[in-house]
Amino acid sequence: MKKLAVILVLLIGLCVNASADIWKWVDAHGKTHFVDTNTAIYTWTDEYGKLYYSDKPEHEAAVSVVFVWHSTGSLSNSGLNGSQPGASSAKETDPNETAVEQLEREMAEAYYCKQATALYNAYANAPRLYKTNAKGEREYLSDKEAAVTIAETEASVAEWCS
Repeated sequence: MKKLAVILVLLIGLCVNASADIWKWVDAHGKTHFVDTNTAIYTWTDEYGKLYYSDKPEHEAAVSVVFVWHSTGSLSNSGLNGSQPGASSAKETDPNETAVEQLEREMAEAYYCKQATALYNAYANAPRLYKTNAKGEREYLSDKEAAVTIAETEASVAEWCS
């Protein structure tokens, strides 16, 4: 009887692990990445425009990516393998998506469109942009940094609201 209980626990564990959530995030170049964990990922761009990714904020310009729930499943059975070239549209659908999942995805997309638009409007209409340092003090962005931030936010609006 104990053996049967152990086998059932193992089978249930395998079933739970087989159906995880898939998350997506978009890098500064507009490329959509799919991952099966929402563990923090940090990204930054160097002075030459090269993107870097890490699980630790290893650079002073590193920012944490924003994960958006994509679907239930796994990367192996969904055809998604970490990053999908050409999969840059937030409106892409999974053929295995149920009506409930589609509704949830559409609601999430509408929410992120609204959030991205509000953030873009705030940035575009602000007299100066700043970030808060570790001491809680404002560090104002240069005109170039502000322009890059606004452009990234505008790209986010295009991604979510198209």
